Amino acid sequence: MGRLFGTDGVRGVANADLTAEMALGLSVAAAHVLAEAGTFEGHRPVAVVGRDPRASGEFLEAAVVAGLASAGVDVLRVGVLPTPAVAHLTAALDADLGVMLSASHNPMPDNGIKFFARGGHKLADELEDRIETTYRAHASGEPWDRPTGAGVGRVRTYDEGFDAYVAHLVGVLPNRLDGLKVVIDGAHGAAARVSPEAFARAGAEVVTIGTDPDGLNINDGYGSTHLARLQAAVVEHRADLGVAHDGDADRCLAVDATGREVDGDQILAVLALAMREAGELRKDTVVGTVMSNLGFKLAMQREGVELVQTAVGDRYVLEEMKTQGYALGGEQSGHVIVLDHATTGDGTLTGLLLAARVAATGRTLADLAGVMERLPQVLVNVPDVDKSRVSSSADLAAAVAEAERELGETGRVLLRPSGTEPLVRVMVEAADIDQARSVAGRLADAVKSALG
Repeated sequence: MGRLFGTDGVRGVANADLTAEMALGLSVAAAHVLAEAGTFEGHRPVAVVGRDPRASGEFLEAAVVAGLASAGVDVLRVGVLPTPAVAHLTAALDADLGVMLSASHNPMPDNGIKFFARGGHKLADELEDRIETTYRAHASGEPWDRPTGAGVGRVRTYDEGFDAYVAHLVGVLPNRLDGLKVVIDGAHGAAARVSPEAFARAGAEVVTIGTDPDGLNINDGYGSTHLARLQAAVVEHRADLGVAHDGDADRCLAVDATGREVDGDQILAVLALAMREAGELRKDTVVGTVMSNLGFKLAMQREGVELVQTAVGDRYVLEEMKTQGYALGGEQSGHVIVLDHATTGDGTLTGLLLAARVAATGRTLADLAGVMERLPQVLVNVPDVDKSRVSSSADLAAAVAEAERELGETGRVLLRPSGTEPLVRVMVEAADIDQARSVAGRLADAVKSALG
């Protein structure tokens, strides 16, 4: 039986993989495990519960709230808000835990549950394992120790969460956005209200698309995984830039005034230089992943900023930042973490800071993003191979070494076994797209030959 918790909580098709019974049971288990860990000691526990607009979030929220309250936890229901908003409110309200119901950029039928510890930080792996073990034990018939009478949790709606979060976002900006026109694509998701409101309060003229969630249309043709509509809208409205979120708004991609995509690496580059100029880039270091474009690394070297790279996944970026005390990190996909102002990736905050840099410098986003040149990147998935032998095959090592000699300092090779499928991902970067494709094709053949 596989582990329920993945890198970003528990996810699956709602009402099939992720049922109301599971949501209730996991919530009760989380309450009991945190109580045993001493989190609730000396006071009545409080949880913040939020969700994205998926239709399934309505019954899953009800199940989570019921589970927590039945375990003696008071619940503040903040409604439809981004994942980083739930994390922020968990910290700001001094709550004992936070719960977010969302499957992020996944299609509408999916949903997920993510728990936050006190302070709005992701639960430690050890606590997730204990929650899962406890949940499984009770799902098989072991009875719960249940409070009664005044011991049960109370539930109330906390509508103030929206304004509190927007005020936090606007309050951390170094300057206003007056004079900017910004198009916001809310992915028909959790940021559909929050992001336009925050940009407007900060002074921007706001045009919106993808901001009419109906419970069924989240991520459907809009958002950070579908940029075409945003690109067209930015050009049509002659906007200075566009901002795209995913379903739970923990990520942000951008579009410059010409309609060209500005990805997470470019956003990190712009923010890194802005933060260094303000004296906020601790140790003059930014954290990325092994999938960060080589152009980003070369740009940071040229600008005197060190790039630390981790395994793929924003959780690994965050772990490195917290361990070493870095202030900025993120991924090419648009997960950007500004640790002084957020405990997780925050797409609205990222977009606001990017726009603030445009407003403060008077430069276009295209000009600012031009600090780095994205080298062509080709990714090939090689299925049905023994991914466990990627690092031990002598033949494959020789093929990689030959490819690296051909590419020299203006290219890069990365072979990475998939974490969830029986395949190996071959990534090649080069100054020329045809060369990248050619080298990637040869390496894919080498993987099949050596590991097939």
